[in-house]
Amino acid sequence: MRQVLRGDRATVRLVKTDPRGRAVGEIVEVLERANRRIVGRLHQQHGVLLLVPEDRRMPLDILIPPDQAGRAKPGQVATVELVAQPSKHAQPIGRVLEVLGNYSDPGMEIEIALRKFDLPHEFSKKALAQARALPEEVRPDDWKGRRDLRDLGFVTIDGETAKDFDDAVHAVREGKGFRLRVAIADVSHYVRPGDALDADAKERGTSVYFPRRVIPMLPEKISNGLCSLNPDVDRLAMVCDMALTANGKVARYEFYAAVFRSHARLTYTAVWDLISKGKANQDLQTLHEVYKVLFQERNRRGAIDFESVETKMEFDARGKILRIVPVPRNEAHRLIEECMLAANVCAGDFLSSRGHPVLYRVHDVPTPEKVSALRDFLAELGLVLPGGDKPKPKDYAQLLAKIRPRPDHALLQTILLRSMKQAVYTPDNLGHFGLAFDAYVHFTSPIRRYPDLLVHRAIKAVLANRRYEGVDWDELGRHCSETERRADDASRDVESWLKCFYMQDQVGGEFEGTITGVTAFGLFVMLDNYYVDGLVHISELGRDYYRYEANRHMLLGERTGKRYRLADRVKVKLVRVDLETRKIDLVPVDKGKA
Repeated sequence: MRQVLRGDRATVRLVKTDPRGRAVGEIVEVLERANRRIVGRLHQQHGVLLLVPEDRRMPLDILIPPDQAGRAKPGQVATVELVAQPSKHAQPIGRVLEVLGNYSDPGMEIEIALRKFDLPHEFSKKALAQARALPEEVRPDDWKGRRDLRDLGFVTIDGETAKDFDDAVHAVREGKGFRLRVAIADVSHYVRPGDALDADAKERGTSVYFPRRVIPMLPEKISNGLCSLNPDVDRLAMVCDMALTANGKVARYEFYAAVFRSHARLTYTAVWDLISKGKANQDLQTLHEVYKVLFQERNRRGAIDFESVETKMEFDARGKILRIVPVPRNEAHRLIEECMLAANVCAGDFLSSRGHPVLYRVHDVPTPEKVSALRDFLAELGLVLPGGDKPKPKDYAQLLAKIRPRPDHALLQTILLRSMKQAVYTPDNLGHFGLAFDAYVHFTSPIRRYPDLLVHRAIKAVLANRRYEGVDWDELGRHCSETERRADDASRDVESWLKCFYMQDQVGGEFEGTITGVTAFGLFVMLDNYYVDGLVHISELGRDYYRYEANRHMLLGERTGKRYRLADRVKVKLVRVDLETRKIDLVPVDKGKA
């Protein structure tokens, strides 16, 4: 393995099997090199400069010859270009391309993540030039063929720190039901297939959100300016115009291009404060009534509604975490969520019913193996997941409602969630299991998600009685799913580093916590009030042999019978924090009693 780095492709010859029956191989030939640039920290050993990769899955250090180091110094973070790949008898050699700074510099964790996960973070010159050439505001020429909705009382409702607004809503009563309009920024008017902005957006796939910094999918001229639905300015939109029954069903819908204005930039907190105190105006009251009937329909449909705690980091002026706090969700969050779901479902139905290809947001049914393991676990607790071998979303929802009052609700919800598949983008419409939709696409965030931009183009093509051609939908689906995972991995990596930095001052402290993960090598515990996970290694659990029972999400002591199970409460001591590996080590305070 000395001759390869993570991601390289190689031909391997099978040479034997090990005592456990696993195949053992040796590398015959390296076919393709995946790594050209590597980010890491510079160290000096015996007068030799080495780069230790930030990606701990890279097992080899990079040798930096004196004439390739430039002004780089030991202790700094740098990006190197490989000038010689590793071989059986020589380690890789690199040349310093850029020095990012010192490891503890504010924001360094993000600079490292951008390079570690190969996130595009600089727009091409062509894309920036194209953005600069766009007008500062909507021009009358752009109104051609659009409905004028500027007199309707559309509003945006977002978080306090949001800067790009891609959705606005407006609702009125219509007979016994409602008329709901969801206006989405018409990014596709400005970003055309194959142009420089499109190429950059496609490569990024999504905006990436870090604490205190966003890497946008599109330049700020578009994302925060021309396409952001800022208040009291004309904006171009694609509108999903829906008639809802009194029961929250979509009786009919249509899509069209429009010009409109957002009449207010509202926040979730402010809207819910007005609604809950009975001080909301007629427009907000109507939107809240729309939410209530849509939510009732969601429950009738059997959509799965998992409860989760979102957190945010609060920083001081120097970029150090002051605290991590939960972000409460209120009905204003749910109001917007239900409106967006309704528009996304209409978009999915519009395209699927017309046979136009598109990237669906697919959440496939759980595998039979996962369902079987889940049933075995539930049986021990006297619980049953209805639905036979192929449970439906409403079966999960029914069980969730049943377990909600139980003290082990958090454990059961976590296990139900882990029995499900991850959502992906694909042209194959397999439905969305969790939301209980037959055809579901992402239509509502084209400023920050490339699949939404594709959906807009497909809808426009159908409205013009043509097809959006020249797209490899399978390849795009794989790419967009990968860029989404890449963004999530990078965000988690940065948050893990920041949490480790935050907890350095707490070494030696004792904490109450909840077991959030059980593995063959130990337990992951989330510390109360800190919202930080650490690892209790299995070797720290006392003088016993602990057997890992995956289906029961448990470690069981063979001699003592002591159990450590998912969602159990434990008291732990923080013994070590390692910034470089993003690891927090804990030991149980009651170890001696185990």
